[in-house]
Amino acid sequence: MAELRGALIGCGFFAVNQMHAWRDIEGALIIAICDRDPERLQIVGDQFGISRRYTDAAAMFAGETLDFVDIATTVGSHRPLVELAASHRVPVICQKPFAPSLADAKAMVAACAAAGVPLMVHENFRWQSPIQAVRAVLDSGEIGTPFFGRISFRSAYDVFSGQPYLATGKRFIIEDLGIHILDIARFLLGDVSSLTARTARINPAIAGEDVATMLMDHESGATSVVDCSYATKLAVEPFPETLIEIDGSDGTLRLARGYQLTVTGKSGTTARDISPPLLPWASRPWHNIQESVLAIQRHWVDCLVGSKEPATSGADNLKTFALVEAAYAGAASREPVRMDELLK
Repeated sequence: MAELRGALIGCGFFAVNQMHAWRDIEGALIIAICDRDPERLQIVGDQFGISRRYTDAAAMFAGETLDFVDIATTVGSHRPLVELAASHRVPVICQKPFAPSLADAKAMVAACAAAGVPLMVHENFRWQSPIQAVRAVLDSGEIGTPFFGRISFRSAYDVFSGQPYLATGKRFIIEDLGIHILDIARFLLGDVSSLTARTARINPAIAGEDVATMLMDHESGATSVVDCSYATKLAVEPFPETLIEIDGSDGTLRLARGYQLTVTGKSGTTARDISPPLLPWASRPWHNIQESVLAIQRHWVDCLVGSKEPATSGADNLKTFALVEAAYAGAASREPVRMDELLK
């Protein structure tokens, strides 16, 4: 099978993880990179041996024959870049946040659909092996039908040192982190019918919210609480772990700090360590996110080769993106938000 020829647009902080993962995946090869900053372009190009380098995305599309493009830029540039890729009929992976607004996200999905090309959002948290292990327990039926879940990410980790732009936006934790945790809630408990949210800004040095709590009604009948914080100082820093509690009709599961999974169900109680693998290029504590990058990009290649729709397709991700919009709207109004109204 011939290797898929891909390009990366955006050579910033997180894109290095994507480049490492592409190098590990059979069946795909990054042949060109693009960034408006010549210094970042040189650093990534030299590190990964990519000689075809562009400072203009339009020039790259005109000069290369591509099977896909991986867009790893900041959110404001996503729509024009996705639409540019669609105009060249090149399949697209787009980093999250997917778009500045739900209207932009819908337009991007529509552009790729009209061009007949796949679009996947790099919504990678659900691809972390501990989260996949939780999903496998639910699929096994061991705890019966879930009726309650709590998906929690609470930390005081300094995310601003590596990504200083996060401190300047009026939207912060829901848009940057909460979107992942909300997507996990959808992945585990199904689509959402209504959402209630509260937010707070504890750190006075940032512009956006750094604490968010969301209560959701799922179409399955389950209720979930999604809580996110970058203002929670603990004796042991859990970053970047997502902690999960799910109660079912026949038992419970708990994913606790240190990737300890305890399941009490039809077969009794089991406890096991489901720590993610430490890839050769990964580093603690980021390794759970880094291994999920490899997993989601491998899924993308499998979908392209097999002509299947990605699990986190643009169309599917509209439902996760709508949860973000609902959370901000609900926090502002302090009223529940119905999801069917947003997704019309």
